[in-house]
Amino acid sequence: MIKPIEKNIDLGDGRSIVIETGKLAKQADGSVVVRMGNTYLLATVVSAKEAKPDVDFMPLSVDYREKFSAAGRFPGGFQKREARPSDYEILVSRLVDRALRPLFPEDYHADTFVNVSLISGDAESTPDALAGLAASAALAVSDIPFGGPISEVRVGRINGELKINPTASEVKEADMEIIVAASKENIMMVEGEMDEVSEAELLEAMKFAHEAIKVQCDAQIELAQMVEGANEKREYSHENNDEDLRQKVWDATFEKAKEVARSANPNKQERFAAFDEIVTEFIENNYNAEEDEIPEGLIKRYFHDVEKDAVRRVMLDENIRLDGRAMDEIRPIWCEVDSLPGPHGSAIFTRGETQSLTTVTLGSKLDEKIVDNVLEKSVDRFLLHYNFPPFSTNDAKPYRGVGRREIGHGNLAHRALKRMLPDELPYVLRVVSDILESNGSSSMATVCAGTMALMDAGIKFKKPVSGIAMGLITDKDSDKYVVLSDILGDEDHLGDMDFKVTGTRDGITATQMDIKVDGLSYEVLEKALEQAKQGRFHILDKITETIDKPREDYKPHAPRIVTLKIPKEMIGAVIGPGGKIIQEIQAETETSIAIDEDENFGIVDISASNKDNIDRALSRIEAIVAVPEVGKVYTGKVKSIVPFGAFIEILPGKDGLLHISEIEWRRLEKVEDVLKEGEEVEVKLIDVDQRSGKLKLSRKVLLPRPERNNK
Repeated sequence: MIKPIEKNIDLGDGRSIVIETGKLAKQADGSVVVRMGNTYLLATVVSAKEAKPDVDFMPLSVDYREKFSAAGRFPGGFQKREARPSDYEILVSRLVDRALRPLFPEDYHADTFVNVSLISGDAESTPDALAGLAASAALAVSDIPFGGPISEVRVGRINGELKINPTASEVKEADMEIIVAASKENIMMVEGEMDEVSEAELLEAMKFAHEAIKVQCDAQIELAQMVEGANEKREYSHENNDEDLRQKVWDATFEKAKEVARSANPNKQERFAAFDEIVTEFIENNYNAEEDEIPEGLIKRYFHDVEKDAVRRVMLDENIRLDGRAMDEIRPIWCEVDSLPGPHGSAIFTRGETQSLTTVTLGSKLDEKIVDNVLEKSVDRFLLHYNFPPFSTNDAKPYRGVGRREIGHGNLAHRALKRMLPDELPYVLRVVSDILESNGSSSMATVCAGTMALMDAGIKFKKPVSGIAMGLITDKDSDKYVVLSDILGDEDHLGDMDFKVTGTRDGITATQMDIKVDGLSYEVLEKALEQAKQGRFHILDKITETIDKPREDYKPHAPRIVTLKIPKEMIGAVIGPGGKIIQEIQAETETSIAIDEDENFGIVDISASNKDNIDRALSRIEAIVAVPEVGKVYTGKVKSIVPFGAFIEILPGKDGLLHISEIEWRRLEKVEDVLKEGEEVEVKLIDVDQRSGKLKLSRKVLLPRPERNNK
């Protein structure tokens, strides 16, 4: 038996995390198994020995996948095997990628593949909170250059108490749930949702997470020290540089780049063109196109560094942003609602050169999204889809469908809005944000447009939500820094932080933060959060100027839905044999009816294009599930006649006996003298047999009693 190398991490509450290496996947550059309860993650990392020619970036691929066998399940579908990754797997992959990517050396360009697989799982130990630890540990025991270790933990606040890696059941009860990634020194990434918490409460949770992460980083360092070869990282040379050319580009272009940076041009395309012109001019002044071999790749790479430093110096030293705004100033905003006649709600939100056209569609239970992940089977009644077509950034390329970035941005907006939906909502909601222009903060534009579109649709949204993206520029040679509100795409790309915050006037509902610089203090984060709060309030003012509360009613063309609870034992009666009854009701009333089973009730959703049809279907169903009441008068139909009386259907599927003696006050020889089959007749329920449940009816009690003849 192979004896693996293990390291134990005590969580302090009776639970522990175990990292082991040396047993599985030993041909990978690094591999570990991370265990917590019955949840096992296998993480491997492989990096090419050499970089591909002309690659000047870090080609990192991070994939998180879940095996259905991990939970003792078969995959669905015809093939009965795992197919393309689910949205959940993509979101976990992004969480890990965002934490790892900034920590590879800038000049390391070899193809690197990190794979994390759930190989055993239980419903309570959430694997996404362990994926970052597993990936980092695999890198720690490898010879791949990496500036870690890092780890990721989930923090949940349950009944006012913060907890590291709460169970899945506890997460559902949490009023704040975030995942934090960090090294021993710095927080790298934060993402989560919350019930309108304060900035101080969010910072407290981040600090709480960081303390736990420091312990997990120490464990990885100790594990790596026990692995032969893990502490000697491989040598590499992935860049061919020309330092003379670098200096030449710098000397010739730096001041020109600063001039463009301080020109305060709000037009992104014009700024791009101005920077490109500097490179073109440099090449024309220094090379002969017909005689010289022009090292365009190197020139553009060196100029990118020039541009980055020039923009940052102008912001730090001259307090000038690329588009001329003050550091805490929000770009001009215009918005409108009811923009399109077809959807059930619509809005346009435009902030500077970023624009979202968002629509809302109201659906019935039949439109629910079925979630069938390895450890979760459920339905989703609130869907938010974010689309980012290439024309939004003036890119001339085809739109090939939704990518990882779009899934991640849509998920953030979904988390920002979902806690403000009404507690009782009969509709399934689909919000679609189409980004028509983009220059930074498009996910936050989706939050703002989504708020307005939902209110335009008549959804009783609890409070308006706005979102803002914050940036940061730091000086590596001093403690000088500036916090930027409502960042441009350039400021995100060239800056040190992308900190998205969404919330109402009463608190934060979701956040996503990526930090690209070491040594960021909590004081800087506190300033960024406070500046974000003021920006959120400014944006909320603009939203509420357009629409300050949900519409009183849904749009005339919106479907109408009524929800009805029925006794659980009556579900079969409503459906009927082979679905006959429910199909008849739907056809006759022009409605759609869906029935779900709760613990104690059947939940019936009736949807139609108008109220009259809903009322007709409701009447039919209520009649089926109604319990006959003694003393109540019913209009029934004569189903059959027998010598001793008639059987009357007083409710669908419920017949009672009208004895011949209860038809009239006078004595009858034959029932047919008064009643005929198919005839409607008013009767009163006078008794229910307690043993058999048989119904006893009377007609004569509803007729005037003849006066007695005493002669």
